[in-house]
Amino acid sequence: MRLGSGAVRATGGLLLLAGCKTELYTSLQQAEANEMVAILLQHAISAEKTHAKDGTDAVSVERSQFAAAVSVLREHGYPRKRFESIGDVFKASGMVASPMQDRARFLYALSQELSATVSEIDGVMSARVEVVLPNNDIMQRNPVPSSASVFVRYDQSSDVATLVPQIKMLVANSVEELDYNKVSVILIPVAAPSASSLAPPPVEEGWPVSWLLATGTALVALGAAGSALVVRRPAGQFRPRRLTQARMQIEPAE
Repeated sequence: MRLGSGAVRATGGLLLLAGCKTELYTSLQQAEANEMVAILLQHAISAEKTHAKDGTDAVSVERSQFAAAVSVLREHGYPRKRFESIGDVFKASGMVASPMQDRARFLYALSQELSATVSEIDGVMSARVEVVLPNNDIMQRNPVPSSASVFVRYDQSSDVATLVPQIKMLVANSVEELDYNKVSVILIPVAAPSASSLAPPPVEEGWPVSWLLATGTALVALGAAGSALVVRRPAGQFRPRRLTQARMQIEPAE
């Protein structure tokens, strides 16, 4: 019976190992986590979302599908880049910043806000906006004009390419004294993979599930066979060999 119970425990351990999940990304917002899980399920990758105590979500996948999940999400632009708001950049602190530091922080915060806004456009996978505000002297006759550059990585099946005028207008109207013609937009099309183009990996990392199941079945059969061989004799039929020999020596010869 010990052999049978041991085989059952070993089989249970193997089955648990076969279905083990590992965290793919943590500290996600609910909407982003839902989108990531939906994309993975569309590509036949087993994924689930868990809620953490701090209010964020985590996405987990099978350990054997970890590499495929990372590749699929990267092709779709996930996880999204996180941008800081002006409130985050200009948090109250005990140190007094110099005018140059305040200017640098303002430009950084402005770029972060614009990048986050452009990233919200449908079809945009990632975006980055850089704003240049020259520190012109008031008495300078020919001041250097402000400028901005926008980098957009987008899904080529979307209509983002037709929205360049709107993107330039958005950035120009968000920066003081920035001319529309001083905003440059660079578009990089990306072919997002479809659900049918990416199949699950043919070779799984680690031990294949089918091998684990076959091994577990064999262990259960072996345990059952071992249990069948261990049969207890009735109490009356059990005679130790040494005790029998001792009785033969004590009895007198006829």
